[in-house]
Amino acid sequence: MDTADGLVTAWLFDGQGSGRELDWNALPEVNEDQGTLWVHLDYTHPKSQQWLREQDGIDPIAVDVLLAEETRPRCTLISGTLLLILRGVNLNPGSDPEDMVSIRIWSDGKRIITTRKRRLLSIEDLRKSLVNGSGPCTPSEFITLLADQLSTRMSDVIAGLDDAIDELEQRVLTLQSHQLRPLLSSLRRETIALRRYLSPQRDALARLVSERLSWIGEEERSQLREVTDRTLRYIEELDTVRERAVVVQEELISRLSEQVDKRMYVLSIVAALFLPLGFLTGLFGINVGGMPGTDNGYAFTIFSFILVVLLGLQLILFRWKRWF
Repeated sequence: MDTADGLVTAWLFDGQGSGRELDWNALPEVNEDQGTLWVHLDYTHPKSQQWLREQDGIDPIAVDVLLAEETRPRCTLISGTLLLILRGVNLNPGSDPEDMVSIRIWSDGKRIITTRKRRLLSIEDLRKSLVNGSGPCTPSEFITLLADQLSTRMSDVIAGLDDAIDELEQRVLTLQSHQLRPLLSSLRRETIALRRYLSPQRDALARLVSERLSWIGEEERSQLREVTDRTLRYIEELDTVRERAVVVQEELISRLSEQVDKRMYVLSIVAALFLPLGFLTGLFGINVGGMPGTDNGYAFTIFSFILVVLLGLQLILFRWKRWF
């Protein structure tokens, strides 16, 4: 889909799952009696911004939200129209899934206007379904299908996080700490980032279900409830992954602490063994008169033998005390 002029895609639904794709020149010719109009824009393009501000029936507040640089998921009714902001996982090449892509949706029950900055695969799926004749027929079906597509694409990412924490739990006793810490930090960061948007998205979908918009039927509400419940399950799975990551981190800290304790214990034993030896060598190393053995050629050998015997006695004592 070419976005050089700001228009990603535009469709006039025929009410049978397909429709006619439009360009900028064809948009002014469309009226409400012809069917549901869907316009998908790149909000960073000046032409898209100008077109939005010139549309009748769109509250200026809604226009500002559709063009806002940073948004969080929410559902709001403005002057009887729906303003819905959702997020989808970023599956673009070279991107991180937790860097979620925002999609802004406005509808009055007859028109649908969506805006984005980065490519969203769920939107491309909807366009392909229209090309194949299996797309939405009404604005309510469009919103329901889009929410379902966004939720479905999240499932693989959530499952991937669950598999990743399973692998870390298995490898925590085999990997070195410097290898495990970056993996654990990355996993926790991704989990927190996903939950940051999924929690308000669940609230936005729940409010959409509860809002009594006349053009959203009971069937679509039931499907939206299912998407809301699925989003809630994703949040619970993310919480579980985060808690398991904390357990893995505690196990890592415990293992590191145990390693430090073992090393300190070995150093303490070595220091205890050589403390009396060091005392004796220091004592006999002073350069004053009266030191025994200064005139005996075997004094050094005798002194070394005494040190070896003392070291052996210490080892026997430590072994008897079960200090090692």
